[in-house]
Amino acid sequence: MKRSGLLLASLAVVLIVGLTAPSSVTAADPGSAFDQRVRGWAEQCAAEIVTQFDLLLTSGRLTVPQLFDTLYIPIPNTDPQKYMTQYDTLSDGAIRPILDKYLAFDKHLVFVVAVDRNGYLPSHNSKYSQPMTGDGDHDTKWNRTKRLFNDRTGLAAARNKEPFLLQRYSRDTGENMADMSVPIIVQGRHWGALRIGYSSP
Repeated sequence: MKRSGLLLASLAVVLIVGLTAPSSVTAADPGSAFDQRVRGWAEQCAAEIVTQFDLLLTSGRLTVPQLFDTLYIPIPNTDPQKYMTQYDTLSDGAIRPILDKYLAFDKHLVFVVAVDRNGYLPSHNSKYSQPMTGDGDHDTKWNRTKRLFNDRTGLAAARNKEPFLLQRYSRDTGENMADMSVPIIVQGRHWGALRIGYSSP
């Protein structure tokens, strides 16, 4: 898999060539109008999540060390493996409604999530947080919360500190996908990223 980076006036664009047809990003094509709209949503959503984290911290329901907890405790009998942290239960109630609100903005949006700097996803959209059934295929697709998404795309998004990062790739199905992410900064520290996955309109 080939990866190239392109920095354009505080625009971080990473091209990821998928398993089928490669795509291209050039200096003359910093992003479509829809990409720019998604970026705006990502920035707004990230700001709302930071506000919620700040409320949890100032109310005393959460401490800074707890919010930045990276001691991922395996949840027994989960496959793919899921993990608990000191804040994931609180985040379900505090940020999932925000994520769901933004997911409903457009039919081309596939997911809207917040991940920490290691790709840990404490609270997914409601549609991907359905009860476990014991059916591996069903659960892998519809219960994706509390997992580590530390693949190349996931870690690039989680650890990027530029104003935003746009990653494009082609699935082996031929479907063109994009991943727009913006950093989440809490009390001056880089917590992770807000990621929006979407298909081309």
